[in-house]
Amino acid sequence: MARIAVIGAGMGAMAAAARLAVAGHRVAVYERTETYGGAVRRLERDGFAFDTGPGLLPLPAVYRDLFVKTGKEPLESVVELVQVDPSSRHLFADGTEASLPNASRAGVVAALDEALGSGAGARWGDFLVRAREAWDRTRRPLLEEPLWPNWSVLADREPYPSVPHKKLLRTRRAGTLAEVGAWELRDARLTALLESHALAYGLDPRVAPASAAVLPYMEHAFGTWYVRGGIRELARAVYERCVARRVEFHFGAEVTGVLEKDGRAVGVELGDGTPVEAEFVVAGVAPEVLNRCVRGAGARGSGDVPPVPGPPSRMTVLLALRGGRPAGAAHRTVVHAEDRDRELELLFGSARGLDARPTLTVLRPDDPALVPDADHEAITLTATVPAFPCGQGPESEVFGDHAQKLISAAERAVPDLRERLLWHEVRTPADIADATGAAGGAVPAPALAAAGGRLLHPANTTALDGLFAVGGWSHPGGGLPHAGMSGALVAGLIVEGPDFRGSQ
Repeated sequence: MARIAVIGAGMGAMAAAARLAVAGHRVAVYERTETYGGAVRRLERDGFAFDTGPGLLPLPAVYRDLFVKTGKEPLESVVELVQVDPSSRHLFADGTEASLPNASRAGVVAALDEALGSGAGARWGDFLVRAREAWDRTRRPLLEEPLWPNWSVLADREPYPSVPHKKLLRTRRAGTLAEVGAWELRDARLTALLESHALAYGLDPRVAPASAAVLPYMEHAFGTWYVRGGIRELARAVYERCVARRVEFHFGAEVTGVLEKDGRAVGVELGDGTPVEAEFVVAGVAPEVLNRCVRGAGARGSGDVPPVPGPPSRMTVLLALRGGRPAGAAHRTVVHAEDRDRELELLFGSARGLDARPTLTVLRPDDPALVPDADHEAITLTATVPAFPCGQGPESEVFGDHAQKLISAAERAVPDLRERLLWHEVRTPADIADATGAAGGAVPAPALAAAGGRLLHPANTTALDGLFAVGGWSHPGGGLPHAGMSGALVAGLIVEGPDFRGSQ
C-alpha cells in the first residue's frame, strides 16, 4: 500500500484518486481552493442555480465505468441522467433553423433534409459514416491507452477518410475540418453545424485536422446527456465516492513544490512549508502550475509531444428570468455567428477580440432544481472567447459590456428574453483561471490525431519518476469524458506499472 499525494481536486484528479483508493492505496488530495470539481462549479442566488462550467455530459459511459470499478453502487443510483432530445436546435445565419434528434442518424438526416433542403441530410449522414471510421481508428490509442512512446505515428497519420476532391487539375483530400465542410458538405449551414463542434472545444476549424470529425460523431453516436440538478451534481457524486473510499481531502491547501530525492518524486510541499511524504504524486493542474512546483528535473520528458498552443477560454452569462420555461423549448440551442470568418479571426488571429455576434450556446434545462418555482426559468449562455491575461486591463468592464451583446444575440433563441430578465451574472476567463490555475482561463481541448501532434497532449508519465499528470492538460486532453479517462490511465500506470497498456 503506497501513500499517494494528489494535487488538485478536478474531475480527472478525483477519478484517479477513487480508483487508486480502491486498489488499496492511501490517497490524500490537496486542493488550493475551498471546493472540489475544478472548472465544474455552481452559482446559487435567490433560489436559482447554474452550472458555471460544462452544462452537458457526452459519453456518460466513462463515469459509469468509474462507479462500477470503484464500488457496487452504479452511477445512476447517485445521479439522475436524462437524455436530451432534441440533442440541439440550430439557428443559422441565413434565418433557417433545424432541430436534431438525439443519437438517431435517420432522424438527423430527415430533419436536415426538411430544414435545409433535399440532399443536405444525406451529405451529413455520409459524413458521419466517415467520422465513425476516424473514431474507430483513433479511439483506443487516443482515449484508452497511455500515450504511445512513438506518438509521432498518431501525429503524422490522418485517420479521417476524406473524399477525393478535384480542383483544377489536382485531386486533393480534406486535411482540415474547414475543408471537410467546404468540399464534402457543400452547404454553409452544414459547415457551420460541423464547425460549431470544434468551436465549442476552442478549436480553429481552419487548422484543426479533419480528424476533429470525431467530435460531432461522439455526440451523435453516444448521445447528449444532462445530469438532473446540473453537472455539479456529477462532481458531487465523484467527490462522495472518493470520500466513501477513504480518500482524504485537504481544501485551502496549496501545493507549491514537488519533493524530489535521487531523481524521484517523494512527496509535496504545501504553501506554509509543510512537507508531505508520498511514494507517488499525481498532479491535476495546468502545465505552468506543475512546472512551478517541480524543481530541478522538468515536468515533461524530452520525448513528449510539443506544448499545446494556448487555447481560448469561455465566457458564461447566467440569466434569471421571470416566467416559466415554455413547454417544448429546446434544452440546447446553438445560435450561429452572423460572420463566421470574422469570428474565427477575432478568436484565433493576431488581433484578438470579442465578436458581438459569435457562435452562442443557449442552455434552457427543464429542471425544477435550478429555479425557485415553476414561474421562473434559469438560462445559461456560453461563448468561446480568447484567453485574456488576468489583471491586465479593465477585464470586468470589457466582459460586462460583452455580456449585453450576448444577451442581445440570445434573443434569436429566446425572443422575450429582455422583458423577462430579472438579473444576470457573468463568468469570465478570470474566473476560470481562479478555479483552475490555467493562465488566462484557457480551456484545454480533447486530444486529436494528425496535425503534426499539435493537438496531442503530454503523456501522463513525466520526466520525474513517480510524478504523474492527470486531467485536461495531459493525455487524452480536455472535456469531461477525457478527464475521467485520464484518471483511469494514471491509476493503471501506478497500480500495474509502466507495462500498463490501457483498459480492456
